[in-house]
Amino acid sequence: MKKIALLSLIFIALFSCKNEILKADRFKTGTFEIPKGKGYEKTIILRRDSLQIEKYEDRIDTLSIFWKDNFNYTLKMLHPKTAIDEDPIYVKITNLNKDSYDFEAVIGHSNYVQKGTIYKK
Repeated sequence: MKKIALLSLIFIALFSCKNEILKADRFKTGTFEIPKGKGYEKTIILRRDSLQIEKYEDRIDTLSIFWKDNFNYTLKMLHPKTAIDEDPIYVKITNLNKDSYDFEAVIGHSNYVQKGTIYKK
């Protein structure tokens, strides 16, 4: 009888705890910010469906966004102004937090990796 009571208490304790699993798909839409610093100007990002709009300094860029999976996506400028703007940007989510994620981005087939953090507003 004591074993049953003990097992019941353990079972209740395990399943009564609120388990919030961090899911990357919650970052697919919404409003986000990259703070100024570490090679970035303050950037506001609006994501809807397959569209991403970035506002920084005095510029606004519109990009298409294609999600390969919940942790990898590709950005492509819709109206490129320079040759480098024509290359896709490959982004990999490397770490999830409650309201943000860390990422690594590579433009085209470059070896240069830009790292940063995006915060959900």
